[in-house]
Amino acid sequence: MIRNVLVTGGTGFIGQHVVDELEQRGYQPTIFDHHRVLNAHTWTSVQAWKIGMGSTFLGDIRDPVAVTEAIAKHDAVIHLAGVLGTQETIRNPTPAVETNVLGGLNIFKACHQYQRKCVYIAVGNHWMNNSYSITKTTAERFALMFNRELGTDISVVRGLNAYGPGQKAEPVRKIMPNFILPALRDEAITVYGDGSQIMDMIYVSDLAAILVNAMETPFNPHNPVIEAGTGRRTTVLEIAEEVVRQVGSGRIEHVPMRPGEPENSIVLAHPDTIPWPVEFVSLEDGISRTVEYYRPHVKLAA
Repeated sequence: MIRNVLVTGGTGFIGQHVVDELEQRGYQPTIFDHHRVLNAHTWTSVQAWKIGMGSTFLGDIRDPVAVTEAIAKHDAVIHLAGVLGTQETIRNPTPAVETNVLGGLNIFKACHQYQRKCVYIAVGNHWMNNSYSITKTTAERFALMFNRELGTDISVVRGLNAYGPGQKAEPVRKIMPNFILPALRDEAITVYGDGSQIMDMIYVSDLAAILVNAMETPFNPHNPVIEAGTGRRTTVLEIAEEVVRQVGSGRIEHVPMRPGEPENSIVLAHPDTIPWPVEFVSLEDGISRTVEYYRPHVKLAA
């Protein structure tokens, strides 16, 4: 029976929503992270206080001793910690390898040792040749190898392009805050290339619910990877235009493609891999909720 759940990277954008989802379902989450405090730009003071008062385990997933000790004390782990970044990690891939691959192996080995349920978040753009995609997908393949060869129960969830309240605009560039914040300031919204890239956008609370559902569901060897996305084909330009429409200000500016991301890329989930019914928040509604979150934060985040 699962009661105590370790959430690596629990102070991050997705992690905070996963912690909230776990608490709502009656679980006792523990945040495992090397950050001591939350970013003031991320949550309201009430939410930061709530998580800050919860159970925490200060550690680094690159440290096998800390990982083993933490997992031994919990019934399950949702593994979200990692080094992010597309163009940000190309010139120096070593930190991504050390954290995403070797850190992931520390998690999987401890779960095997103590027979703990694990949920690992992978990436939707698993085929792209950048440090983030390569390392996250390498860890995904190790997870599936552990399941097949060692009998572990590691559910792999490929999270598509999550967005929503609490997402930061930097240091890793994410699409929604970097569209909404400039629009709220009536500034230029940067679109890479012609904006024809397809992005499957998933509202963060939907992704958090899928991750917790995966924890509650035994690994299925016949459906080894869950793709957490809506399956809706939306171009980057269409997303930018919807942000401008809802905010009522801002202008779109096209710039050359960034390193690590090919032109006309398609990052799209197959939601039929999700083994339970999901009612996704629509993109229009999700953008509306996210815009309202950023309005009072726009000066703080500038």
